[in-house]
Amino acid sequence: MKQFAVIGIGSFGWYLASHLYEKGHEVLAIDVDDSLVDKVKNRVTRSVVADTTDLEAISGLGLSEMDQVVVCIGSILSNSILTVLNLQELGVTSLMAKSISEPHTRILHKLGVSEVFFPEKDLAVSMAEKLHTPDMLDYLPFIDGYGIVQLAVPSSFTGRSLKDLNLINRYGVQVVAIKEFVPEKMHMIPTADFILKESDMMVLLGPDKSIEKIRKAS
Repeated sequence: MKQFAVIGIGSFGWYLASHLYEKGHEVLAIDVDDSLVDKVKNRVTRSVVADTTDLEAISGLGLSEMDQVVVCIGSILSNSILTVLNLQELGVTSLMAKSISEPHTRILHKLGVSEVFFPEKDLAVSMAEKLHTPDMLDYLPFIDGYGIVQLAVPSSFTGRSLKDLNLINRYGVQVVAIKEFVPEKMHMIPTADFILKESDMMVLLGPDKSIEKIRKAS
């Protein structure tokens, strides 16, 4: 279990905070709008009404102790920037931030935010790829409770064949592709004798719970 803080509880922040909470993590939701905080309060561990552009208002929330703080403020650029600066002042190092434009992205990177996400752009690119190539693996639709994920090879899988691992019978998970980086090559529906390397990336299809077990394998 990890501790997350989500700042800005609009649609994106609401779904992010509530989903992390459903996954069993401790989630602190923060917004200046008390009506938004009220809507999310039963979907997170703790919810707080606070103006994150005011350093004093958030100094006692323990944000520097979080495993990850995610800034989802998108409506007002200056509020996003001031919030990031305040978080850095508080000693927050694990920081992600939402961007609303390319200039916003550049500003956030210049402020030292290493992980910046641009949901509108990402969704548009994903949709364009899906329309261009409907059967691409990365854009297959999800079924409730199942997922398609890219996963680094767990250390306990290194040097073993897919036949030896027997993931389909042990976990109900199918290896639909292996991406090799050395040399760079994609193997679609790899054969049972494929030997996994530490540098490989597996693309798995199966139940979320089973995929999580494999992710934690060591």
